[in-house]
Amino acid sequence: MSLPFFYKEDLHTVTGHIVFDENTSKHIIQVLRMQIGQQIQITNGQGLLCIAELIDDNRKKCSANIIQSGNLQHPAANISIAISLIKNSSRFEWFLEKATEIGVREIIPLICERTEKITFRQDRFKSILVSAMLQSQQTWLPVLQAPAKFNALVTSSQQQQKFIAHCINETKRELTELNNRSLTSKIILIGPEGDFTKEEIDLAMQHHFSAVSLGNTRLRTETAGMVAATLLCLA
Repeated sequence: MSLPFFYKEDLHTVTGHIVFDENTSKHIIQVLRMQIGQQIQITNGQGLLCIAELIDDNRKKCSANIIQSGNLQHPAANISIAISLIKNSSRFEWFLEKATEIGVREIIPLICERTEKITFRQDRFKSILVSAMLQSQQTWLPVLQAPAKFNALVTSSQQQQKFIAHCINETKRELTELNNRSLTSKIILIGPEGDFTKEEIDLAMQHHFSAVSLGNTRLRTETAGMVAATLLCLA
């Protein structure tokens, strides 16, 4: 059975003593009922993984000593998903969770012509990413960028491969056909409910984005994002 997994953002050392905040301490001591001498895993979301042994079972401020540590490389290519914000925030949160589990490196909330305004809740969204990272026992937390306007992102993207998935009936190729596995830096744009406008698609094409299809069915925004993440990360 694997050791319980925890996140500590300010963990930058590979040796020494760690003190946990009250919420984490309560979870370790009260919920999991762990005792002095038992071991846990801790990551900072930047590839560092430590094994530590509990030395204090204070429910408000428990602590542990690091006994083993190492830095792990990110297991997937550098995949960025730029996805439109959607009105139903729970569906967007579902995408954040699944993209983290799959191994997306960067998530960029996108503001397009047809994006409906929603509140961008940075703290809540980050907590969802952290929970998904811990649940899937990964050591890399996706970078969640601030919302970006479509035109600004398209004209400044520097990835080796760039894709835009849209629903307009024109020449497109399957993402799986165009995905070059030898290239490690990629971005795909996923549009809002109602899709990208023709002008947005034309602008992306002018800046070397390739138009791609994600299959034969019309997908919701969050489903399209999940399909794209799966195809790119697990190729």
